[in-house]
Amino acid sequence: MDSYGSSLDRSQSLASGLEKTSPTWNKPTHSRSSSTLSSRHSRQVSLRSRNSWSVFSCSCSAQVIKDWEVVEDVQVEIHSGGEHPLEMTTPGICEGYLLKRRKWPLKGWHKRYFILEAGILRYCKNQQDVFRGRVQGSLDVSLAVMSINKKSNRIDLDAGDILYHMKAKSHELFYIWVTKLQAHRLFKKNEAAHVQSGFLLSLSNNTVAGPAQRNGDLTPNSVVPKSTGRRTKLPAHCPDNSHVGLMAILYNNIGKDLARVSMPAALNEPVNLLQRLCEELEYSDLLDTANNTPDPYQRMVYIAAFAISGYSTATFRNRYKPFNPVLGETFECIREDRGFRLISEQVCHHPPISACHADSDNFSFWQDQRWKNKFWGKSLEIVPTGMVNVTLPRYGDHYEWNKVVTCIHNVLSQQRYLEHYGEVTIQNLKNSVCTCKITFVKSRYWGSDTNKNEVQGTVLDQSGSVIHRFGGLWHEGIFCDTLPTPKCIWKPNPQPKDYLLYYGFSTFAMELNELTPDLKPLLPPTDSRLRPDQRMLEEGKVDEADIKKDEIEEYQRERRKELTKKGEDHVPRFFKNRYKPFNPVLGETFECIREDRGFRLISEQVSYPGGSGLGSFWFSMYNFCRIVT
Repeated sequence: MDSYGSSLDRSQSLASGLEKTSPTWNKPTHSRSSSTLSSRHSRQVSLRSRNSWSVFSCSCSAQVIKDWEVVEDVQVEIHSGGEHPLEMTTPGICEGYLLKRRKWPLKGWHKRYFILEAGILRYCKNQQDVFRGRVQGSLDVSLAVMSINKKSNRIDLDAGDILYHMKAKSHELFYIWVTKLQAHRLFKKNEAAHVQSGFLLSLSNNTVAGPAQRNGDLTPNSVVPKSTGRRTKLPAHCPDNSHVGLMAILYNNIGKDLARVSMPAALNEPVNLLQRLCEELEYSDLLDTANNTPDPYQRMVYIAAFAISGYSTATFRNRYKPFNPVLGETFECIREDRGFRLISEQVCHHPPISACHADSDNFSFWQDQRWKNKFWGKSLEIVPTGMVNVTLPRYGDHYEWNKVVTCIHNVLSQQRYLEHYGEVTIQNLKNSVCTCKITFVKSRYWGSDTNKNEVQGTVLDQSGSVIHRFGGLWHEGIFCDTLPTPKCIWKPNPQPKDYLLYYGFSTFAMELNELTPDLKPLLPPTDSRLRPDQRMLEEGKVDEADIKKDEIEEYQRERRKELTKKGEDHVPRFFKNRYKPFNPVLGETFECIREDRGFRLISEQVSYPGGSGLGSFWFSMYNFCRIVT
């Protein structure tokens, strides 16, 4: 620094000297000696100035280099024994927009959409290209040297033949990506180390491990994710619905209730709203944990996490809508691996109301889902009015809460996305020792991507004092730092491979509509898995599904006309109306009255015209009865 300072002072003194002597240079002279001396003096001055500025530029470049640091990963420890198995928890998916520097001819920083999943970093031009499978590049982050610059929010990944220069727009977004990249790098290295250690261990024992035949062959401490024995992908990829003109559909139905407007099958996903109710139990283990937690305030935290977890799949499900159930349609789900059984039914069509009830050794779960639609031109708000109920048998708690507003932005374009906002209040109807308030933060129009999907919550005692605070993102996880041991109380399961090609379904969602030969005889003819148009869409037969969908909706209208002529109302098979005295606003709710699970068909069935197999079921749904055990 002394040499740098002295050289800089010399250059400044020379510059000042030049300014003082400049008037004498303007005088005309014809002396050869004087011109020689002046040219020699100017060359010396320029040489000294060049040297001083070279020292200055070298010092600046050295300072810039000091701002960069190479990220060192945690050393991987391989345990060959069974006492300390290597943990390989797959980190969550990180995605969003970053700036990426391009080479010639389009030099500079360009906005790109990055996705970090299972240690692989991919990028596209925008989020829509992700759904279309237009990936511009991918990189295994565990094989790259990672360098960061905290001052400029830059991240460089150098894998030899591939080099990514990335920049975040804010410090918060920069640190999020650095943390996620470190977690995914460690995961990939642990995965490779585990495979190598397992191979060496098998060689040392001179044994060849045989493949697991059943799910039960996996031990609880196994690092391999447990399989349920069910399918992991759909029979066909999701169709491209970019050609469907939503504007023309809405223009032809101005002033109508959107719930009554028939949409093309290409806009649907191969599950319906009854199955979506079951999908809210994907993280039912939170209720199991709550039932085994003695502290009432901590129990409320787990109940709140369960209430938030039901929204986690909305991030990947913004291009398609579920099927609307037909009046009288049912869905059953028995999950012995998760310890619960559920039944749901479409109990009313106008207004549409879906009721469900689930039982487990650790909880009971039920709700009647109803909603109102508000169309704002470019966005569509879905305002639910039903309540969700959960009881825990060990402590006799009965929790009840409302749902927040779901808004579909850019509903008329392919760049649509979902957002949840509003407040949720969880009350214990059996004990008023605590309540919980959850706020789904509405993103601001000019806000950054880091503020999207934010959720905050507090657990309050009877006096209104805050006992626990928790927060996070409803699509990434919830963290509570006021517990005796601060921890992440919930994070979503990793998405399956190529999930974007299968409607963005999670593994649990892909299992909902699966129909196996041993399951089919046990289902009632009204079950959603037997619905022909939904099955055809799942198999990729979009045109056939569209025709069947129109036929089913037309038969439903004829059935409703017949009931109107007779002066009759539809009577649900498994639910009945019951007044709730503690909630006079809602008035009635639906209670499950079903006790057995056997069915037999009445001999006279109304067959489905032009259908066979699955197609003949749809009007037998009014002609079945229960076996009395």
